[in-house]
Amino acid sequence: MSTVEALTAADAAEAGGRTKSSSPRTIPVIGVVTPHEDIQGIFKPMDLNRIIKLLEENDKDDLEEKQLNSVTKLVQYYQNGFPLRDLAQVFKILGLCAEKIEKQPCFVEPASDLIKLCGLPFLKKKVSDEITYTEDTANSLALLGELMKIPSSKLRIQICKCIVNFYHAEPPKKHIPGYQPVSSSYKVKMAEVGGLAKSMVQSVFLIEKQLVEKLWVLKVLQHLSTSEANCTLMVKAQAASRICAHLNDPDPSGQLLFRSSEILWNLLEKSSKEEILHQLSNLECLLALKEVFKNLFMRGHSHYDRQLRNDILVITTIIAQNPGAPMIECGFTRDLILFATFNEVKSQNPLVKGLKLSNSYEDFELKKLLFNIIVILCKDLTTVQLLIDGKVILALLTYVKKPERLKIIEWSAAQYEELQLHAIATLSSVAPLLIEEYMSCQGNARILAFLGWCDHEGIFKNMASKHDEKEEAITLEIQSDALLILSGLCEHYIQRKEMFGTEGVDIILHVMKTDPKKLQSGLGYNVLLFSTLDSIWCCILGCYASEDYFLEKEGIFLLLDILALNQKKFCNLILGIMVEFCDNPKTSAHVNAWRGKKDLTAASLLIKLWRKEEKELGVKRDKNGKIVDTKKPLFTSFQEEQKVMPLPANCPSVAVMDVAENIRAKIYAVLEKLDFENLPGLSAEDFVTLCIIHRYLDFKIGEIWNEVCEEIKLEKLKLVTTDKLSLESIIAATENIGKMVASLQSEMIESQARQDVQTEQRVYAKIQATHKQRELANKSWQNFLARTSNAKTLKKAKRLQEKAIESSRYSERPQNAIFHQTVIKGLNTTVPAGRVVTVESTPTRLLGGPLADTDIALKKLPIRGGALQRVKAKTLSELKKNVPM
Repeated sequence: MSTVEALTAADAAEAGGRTKSSSPRTIPVIGVVTPHEDIQGIFKPMDLNRIIKLLEENDKDDLEEKQLNSVTKLVQYYQNGFPLRDLAQVFKILGLCAEKIEKQPCFVEPASDLIKLCGLPFLKKKVSDEITYTEDTANSLALLGELMKIPSSKLRIQICKCIVNFYHAEPPKKHIPGYQPVSSSYKVKMAEVGGLAKSMVQSVFLIEKQLVEKLWVLKVLQHLSTSEANCTLMVKAQAASRICAHLNDPDPSGQLLFRSSEILWNLLEKSSKEEILHQLSNLECLLALKEVFKNLFMRGHSHYDRQLRNDILVITTIIAQNPGAPMIECGFTRDLILFATFNEVKSQNPLVKGLKLSNSYEDFELKKLLFNIIVILCKDLTTVQLLIDGKVILALLTYVKKPERLKIIEWSAAQYEELQLHAIATLSSVAPLLIEEYMSCQGNARILAFLGWCDHEGIFKNMASKHDEKEEAITLEIQSDALLILSGLCEHYIQRKEMFGTEGVDIILHVMKTDPKKLQSGLGYNVLLFSTLDSIWCCILGCYASEDYFLEKEGIFLLLDILALNQKKFCNLILGIMVEFCDNPKTSAHVNAWRGKKDLTAASLLIKLWRKEEKELGVKRDKNGKIVDTKKPLFTSFQEEQKVMPLPANCPSVAVMDVAENIRAKIYAVLEKLDFENLPGLSAEDFVTLCIIHRYLDFKIGEIWNEVCEEIKLEKLKLVTTDKLSLESIIAATENIGKMVASLQSEMIESQARQDVQTEQRVYAKIQATHKQRELANKSWQNFLARTSNAKTLKKAKRLQEKAIESSRYSERPQNAIFHQTVIKGLNTTVPAGRVVTVESTPTRLLGGPLADTDIALKKLPIRGGALQRVKAKTLSELKKNVPM
């Protein structure tokens, strides 16, 4: 029993309960709906196998009419859609009808009607039907593509409409109880599984001259190409080349070009780009693209035409990336160069006569795309002559100037600025190929004039005020390109460096003051800083006036600030600049005066960079930074792995290459010019490392002599006695230097250790004294508390005080001596006190003054309300009279 028959039997059993598993096979049925039953949705059985058998018969006279009537009834019965379980038999009926069309055209109508019903949603009785009938559905939909081979315009168009309806499914007109429409994407997935896209591409050959049918097929392919699976099938069927070759076919409606370009776009996005380029990189396709682009460029005026023109140019740009594409052979390259330059360079070519571009968005994008394709085309050296004939250099240099009203077109300020960026970028790619044309157009003078205008308008200095990231990125790229070009112009030419002058130095200094956080923004500040450092090397160094101005404006401080960021990508270039600057006698003072975070000095910074570099290189050092191997004190891990090999005299050895491959040589050169003996702000660890740096040149020379010795051994050469002794002496001297440095480092480390111990002892002594003082203070406080809380203790303290006072007096009173009473009568304090005590916390109006209860209360200045009052002062003689003896 087939799957369809089994499900039919199961449905009958559910409906009437009369079908059992042991019953004979039942015939697939379909409901014949009467007017009354239509309301109730009840199906009446119908024999599909009988219709199939009827269509297969050919020997009866009145057979055609019966066949047509049976198919017509079938169409009527399925007017709300086909159930999935009957789909295989319905499409078998459709196939039988299609086979009769060539000899019996009357079958076109019923076949078209059946195909039309396929555009309706298929119906499922169970949720699992979509999975159960996957194979039947996929094979049925694949048949639609095969039916495109039948030479019937009506049938082909109906097939295309049916497939388009897959993507714009409408709900069924009537709901049939017990059935539900399949999911909206089910047909689309089944079409992918059945390979419908491949057969539809193959049908393009069959309808090359039928425009209406061709447009419908392209509409179908446009929908099918939205899927990656379909795009893969289409590429295998050579869809790209077949469609592109007919882009320029006559079509008054314009749909052919639109749908074809859309299909090509989808193929490029959703399938193998390499395979698409291979299919499109032929003369036939490029000629078609060329003619289409020319027509749109010269005659396209609507918004839609301009967009389509740009799309065609983007597709052409992608094809141009393939070196094997015959862009020059088909004449497309020449036309593209003409279209890219006709605005800037006058041309008598009839293609551009009277042609204009507007400042619309589409024309602006076109201009950028044309600049971009020139960059791609110039990679093929055979294009050079065409670039010369098209005066591309002259056209690009028209943008390297301040904005002004153009005779042909007026761009907005933002548009013109972006076109300047693209023109400079294009010029940087084209100018090296066309040096003579560049010089004949006075390219250098134009670049310098452009930079002068940039400085006059403050473009470089005002970049920090940009808030829009896109605009800021454009500005940064313009600056980077301009500085790189300027570096190339000034390098090796002192006169040009003098022309760069103080204004150019100011620009560089401004860029160097950029916030370090922006270097990680990804907008292009890194590239700009590299260009700026390159400009220092090429435009300032070697010109004494510019060097002095750079130093005067604290340029060395800015260089060291960037170096202190500890970004490896900048270190090598900055140190190279520092080496050259140190030839200027004024530089040392600036370097030594610089201070970084935590009072870091330039010398200490350089030594830290040395230690970091050696750690990355795998140089052997102990925990204190001492030399471990005195024979190979500078050896890196790479040098350890590499074996010495005999090399020609003109080939640098590993030891020599090491000088150029890391920053140690540059650090040595800077510190050597700063004088190793007078470097400020160094720690003991720095001095230990400095010992190695100081002897870097001696150690490096020793490495080279060791390599010479090893090569002699490998080549089995025998030295004369004198040379042998000299070589041994040199190697021994190098090793002795290593031992001497290691010994000096040990002394420094031991000295520092002793100093650390002494410092520690002083700190401990200070801590001990602090504790002792605290103990004495605590003891004094305890005594004080004891006197205030215990009368006996207070009396005892009083007696001890009086005894101490008496013991301090002379045993015999000198003659005429004045005796001063040391005890104040009526005193109520528990601590030793002077003759005057001021209690600020107690109002004088309550106590009558601080000494109201004493005998000398009237002999002291009164204090009232806490404030001093002006009273009449008594003389010293009057006070003495009142003092008891």
